[in-house]
Amino acid sequence: MSAIDALIASYLAAAAAEGYAASTLATRRLHLAQFALWAEARALTAEAITPAVLERYRAWLHQRRQPDGASLTWATQAHKLTAVRMLLAWAARTHRLTMNPAAELALPRLPKRLPRAVLTVSEMERVLAQPDSTTALGLRDRAILEVLYSTGIRRMELVGLDLSDLDAERGALFIREGKGKKDRVVPIGARAIHWTRIYLDRVRSALLRRSLDPDPRALFLSARGQRIRATKLTERLRPYLVQAGITKPGSVHIFRHTMATLMHDAGADIRDLQEILGHAQLSTTEIYTHVSIERLKAVHAKTHPAQLARAPSSLAAELKDQHNS
Repeated sequence: MSAIDALIASYLAAAAAEGYAASTLATRRLHLAQFALWAEARALTAEAITPAVLERYRAWLHQRRQPDGASLTWATQAHKLTAVRMLLAWAARTHRLTMNPAAELALPRLPKRLPRAVLTVSEMERVLAQPDSTTALGLRDRAILEVLYSTGIRRMELVGLDLSDLDAERGALFIREGKGKKDRVVPIGARAIHWTRIYLDRVRSALLRRSLDPDPRALFLSARGQRIRATKLTERLRPYLVQAGITKPGSVHIFRHTMATLMHDAGADIRDLQEILGHAQLSTTEIYTHVSIERLKAVHAKTHPAQLARAPSSLAAELKDQHNS
């Protein structure tokens, strides 16, 4: 094991002890392994890493191509550089390095992207009607779709739900260790509670009996009676969108985007949405102010001079008269 590999191993062990999520550690391990290979190919030790070296690594990432010939996205480059920056900051803080060479390393500026797709109310209702609620898994899937649409929770948050997290009487759902390992309570509507109760009464116990190693805490179970996996959730839900005639991209996350956009269209305050969605920064939630086209259309209709000049009916009559003459 090289010195850089040993440094990375110590850092990851320390991060695990601090409570970082397993998924975060796995991603960071991959990014740091790539950096280690790059450094070792150039015979660089940890002590030889300088700001200039890191600029060379940044340039290498920018020029790197994937198997299909595409360059790395700005987000991917930022994630890889962030992992290195976190490693070196920790090494300096714990006196494994005399200085932090990444102290002034700037990350790529990420473009502010709008959600790739948002459904209309009618499109969402078509999707919700797709699962066959006469079957055990179809009824479970209907409950899952209703919960996602009602609460806007993330895929991993739904997978992590326990029975005790649903407070049907209060109309609340407790999210344990959401993104950033933060707990929060979100409202859940009566229709989502209704379908979840049907699932609990008719399906869950039967699914639980199928498992040799059941998880009695999990709210949503797989066909084998285990806690449903995130990958399986995506596999199950995407076909419902297709069956509903939805050609827009997306799977689980589309329910989150749709819920937030439709609520904002209906007048929900952006700070309330921030609390429900569990965003650390208000700027993250503000993307929904840009996709709420209904609100913009209403403002346009009320204020644009061309709209105010004449009503559509009178304009149509005028055009008809001109044509006849």
